Amino acid sequence: MSALDPQGRVIMVSGANRGIGRAIAEHLSGLGYTLSLGVRRPESIAQWRARGALVARFEAREPASAARWVADTAAHFGRIDGLVNNAGIVRRFAFDRPDEAALDEMWDVNLKAPYRLIVAALPHLRASGAGRIVNLVSLAGLRYGGGSPGYAMVKHATQALTQIARQFAWADGVRATAICPGSTATDFIAGHLPAAADKLTQPEDVAALVALALGLPNSASVATIAVNWAAEANL
Repeated sequence: MSALDPQGRVIMVSGANRGIGRAIAEHLSGLGYTLSLGVRRPESIAQWRARGALVARFEAREPASAARWVADTAAHFGRIDGLVNNAGIVRRFAFDRPDEAALDEMWDVNLKAPYRLIVAALPHLRASGAGRIVNLVSLAGLRYGGGSPGYAMVKHATQALTQIARQFAWADGVRATAICPGSTATDFIAGHLPAAADKLTQPEDVAALVALALGLPNSASVATIAVNWAAEANL
């Protein structure tokens, strides 16, 4: 396979301070990508600056934050080749007892923030000729298998966002992929583990799939990657 060369390619990663996001940053850095990391508290990952990364403040619920991070990245590196929308939250409530504030927060962080980042980064991704968008969606965005119904609704919308972006800028070499892990051994689902942590998908495995999506040539793009830790029909 004629994979894209990571050297010189600038990738933005949101929520890189812990869990899957941190594993993604470590894996991409090891492959030679140049990173721009967006987190709520930049001081929490200040050590990345010594590794050549841009560390920027990104607050998913602030509409202006996405455009500012994109502009800072483009100004610092002169290009943007990929965007990994990893930051996300889950809020739990029963389907017949909706929590409007919790649902709104998930819409903001899991859907609207990635949408804003995609729109802001799109001119740079188009200019790359091989721009990449990777959205961390979750199996909850492909089916409902229990858990938070609000989270599943929002993640289904994030899956739709990915496919819309995929079609919208295809002619300009932009490719979008939804990576949909099931239960992954991070503190994101602390207290709700369906099995022992070592039986679940590991953050490093998800990171490797992100790298795969970023590195595939324009002629071999993958729309959706479902990641199972246990057997599921049709997934």
